[in-house]
Amino acid sequence: MAKILVVDDELHIAELIKFNLEKDGHKVVCAYNGADGLKVFEEDKPDLIILDIMLPEIDGLEVCRRLRNTSAGADIPVIMLTAKGEELDKVLGLELGADDYMTKPFSPRELLARVKARLRRLVKEEPPSGEEPLITYGDIVIYPEKYEVIVRGEKQDLTPKEFELLKLLLTNRGKVYTRDYLLERVWGYDYYGDTRTVDVHIRHIRQKIEKDPGNPEYIETLRGVGYRCKG
Repeated sequence: MAKILVVDDELHIAELIKFNLEKDGHKVVCAYNGADGLKVFEEDKPDLIILDIMLPEIDGLEVCRRLRNTSAGADIPVIMLTAKGEELDKVLGLELGADDYMTKPFSPRELLARVKARLRRLVKEEPPSGEEPLITYGDIVIYPEKYEVIVRGEKQDLTPKEFELLKLLLTNRGKVYTRDYLLERVWGYDYYGDTRTVDVHIRHIRQKIEKDPGNPEYIETLRGVGYRCKG
């Protein structure tokens, strides 16, 4: 099973999470403030992080931001677990790179389900023999085998979710996808998030591929429906 880092300054909550994860077969390490969380991450290289926002020394949002700015932490699944449930906190957490968001009090069973969903996305199927063909559209070139995206001759660093979203839209140009379908297809059928997760990731993609994100050339929003790549 996986190695999971739990960063929470409330000892009883950290121990509750640890107990349930270990019961499910995972190896768990804990940290009780943001600085120690970053240190333990460097030492133990976990497969997934459960991260509180309200932490001593360095808050969880800053921990997430620092992780995403490192090669080792760029693709690590992060589930934010916090008592702060306001919409702004959720959006900010997602914009800083969190993959999922839960508010306290929480159901241990639901947390385990979300952990399983995140870990499942890490297991990539073996590619078929031979290289997958390039995907090109306008100024964009996608190298599926390398998970690379080149825009106007420059490599763009996309997260795995951003890459999968862009690849899906560009290979099905003109087809409209609802937010619910994109959640199912990219995040997994048992993803418990809401559709704002899709909106946040689309906004990040536009910032990386569009000359003018406010007037997108590639990814079109169909208000009240979803998204499509202009055909």
